[in-house]
Amino acid sequence: MAKENMSILVCCANGAGSSLMMKMTMQKVLDKVGLKPGKIHHCALSEGKSAASQYDVVFCAQNFCNMFKDAAARGTTVIGLRNIMSPKEIEDKMKEHGIID
Repeated sequence: MAKENMSILVCCANGAGSSLMMKMTMQKVLDKVGLKPGKIHHCALSEGKSAASQYDVVFCAQNFCNMFKDAAARGTTVIGLRNIMSPKEIEDKMKEHGIID
């Protein structure tokens, strides 16, 4: 996976509050590690499910990962989070999936 210029999608149930907060937390992590993605988009699960295969990585709450099976089958990395507001968990999961070192 190309680390620079990758596209990231963050999803929550309604696409307003939680996904926006997750996007902001993710941006802090990316700034900390010096990674500049091409695009970070936040949205509701309904939109995310249909758009996920257009992104390199999808972040969502762990219990929603199964909604992105089709995108994962097409090569999108789907990452589930227990605490979507945790910078440490986001950073750890990114390391685990080889997105950051």
